[in-house]
Amino acid sequence: MNEVVTSQPRNLELELEMQAPSCAGGESFALMVLGHSMAPEFQEGEIIIIEPEGLAKDGSYVLVNQRDEWTFRQLKRDVDDSSTSNTAKWILHPLNPNFSDEPLDNFSDIKGVIIQKALPGRRRASKFYV
Repeated sequence: MNEVVTSQPRNLELELEMQAPSCAGGESFALMVLGHSMAPEFQEGEIIIIEPEGLAKDGSYVLVNQRDEWTFRQLKRDVDDSSTSNTAKWILHPLNPNFSDEPLDNFSDIKGVIIQKALPGRRRASKFYV
């Protein structure tokens, strides 16, 4: 099982490539939550299930590889009311208020949508997000 850090993103691309050959590109996979930036909804040690081909929309929890750093956040649409065109930008929002929002550089940076979480060994304690 792979791990994803929520508070201190790190370069996991090589690790994921080395550990993922048994999964086809569109198959769901599991990661363990590390850190506290997505608390209280996601606690350290919980397992999250990612759907690589899931539909990312406003409010979705997404796995992102941005600037060679892997992390997961809540995707939020931020409409700029001061603009005459009402253009929207997308932000990556940590649920823990001690961490700050980051802009989403490109939708292609989203590598999957979190569809489920569970405590290790407690299948009945699962929560689904889609």
